[in-house]
Amino acid sequence: MIASDFSFIVPVYNRPEEIRELLESFCALEAPKTFEVVIVEDGSSLDSRLITEHFSHQLNISYFYKNNTGPGHSRNYGMERAKGNYFIILDSDCILPKQYLTEVMSFLNSNYVDCFGGPDAAQDNFTELQKAINFSMTSVWTTGGIRGGEKEIEGYEPRSFNMGISKEAFCASGGFGNIHPGEDPDLSIRLKAMGYKLCLIPQAFVYHKRRLSFERFFVQVYKFGQVRPILNKWHPHTKKITYWFPTIFMFGLIFSLILFLMGIKFGLYSYGLYFIIALVLAFKSTLDIIATILTIPAILIQFLGYGWGFLKAKIKLICSRKPEMELFPNLFFKTS
Repeated sequence: MIASDFSFIVPVYNRPEEIRELLESFCALEAPKTFEVVIVEDGSSLDSRLITEHFSHQLNISYFYKNNTGPGHSRNYGMERAKGNYFIILDSDCILPKQYLTEVMSFLNSNYVDCFGGPDAAQDNFTELQKAINFSMTSVWTTGGIRGGEKEIEGYEPRSFNMGISKEAFCASGGFGNIHPGEDPDLSIRLKAMGYKLCLIPQAFVYHKRRLSFERFFVQVYKFGQVRPILNKWHPHTKKITYWFPTIFMFGLIFSLILFLMGIKFGLYSYGLYFIIALVLAFKSTLDIIATILTIPAILIQFLGYGWGFLKAKIKLICSRKPEMELFPNLFFKTS
């Protein structure tokens, strides 16, 4: 495959400065600048049109403005209008390392797949909070490596912050659904069922510059937890006991605290050991004392938010016969 085969699809909502940083990284790519960049403005009140125009003499950019219908529908909108035959979907808060596209092209030329995902990483100039949240979201110790790691994984379910999909697979599947978050694993599961091959390209990582506070991080992971029981209902064969781990972690911590007050310390000591190991791994990853310390609240927020969202959604689905869109209106976008 060559650079002109690719169209990058980037939905954006009220984040023009993120687009500036991302486009700057496009300009620094080692690959020929024959690829296309498709920016889809998802009903923003603070749009990125002028910034996009500023880069139009350096990059082949298409810019579209549409009503707010969510990231999944916006990605579909961009892919429907893209000129390439292979699409790479990025979040607007990502930055590409200079070798990104050459790594993708090299892999696909020797191991073609119709859908791939890549990991995310933190740059040295990220804030301590960004580094802490990145560790919590990406470490095998906290998430089991579901967002990618160092080894190529066949059957990996790509995440839409860094995801490639062929035009053929997009057209056959219809692209993303209107649930959010959760639109990316839903698409991956459907592609697998259709017989398409999916995998992880470990070298095709992006720098994911999440602009989150701890409060916003809790809301994000809470929604991640809510979505999973819905996906399990839609795709029963994907159910795994591991999806219960954050809920078990949450109740285990509460129970351990109660036992500690009663003089039984083993449970809380076990959690203490877990966090000590997490601190060691976090420091090894970040080489930053403050970021390392911040990983403790980040991990707690991730497990408690996801675990609570998962449990509440599971109970709702068991106790109600209403459709998911009525039970969880905040998780679905209207596309018309």
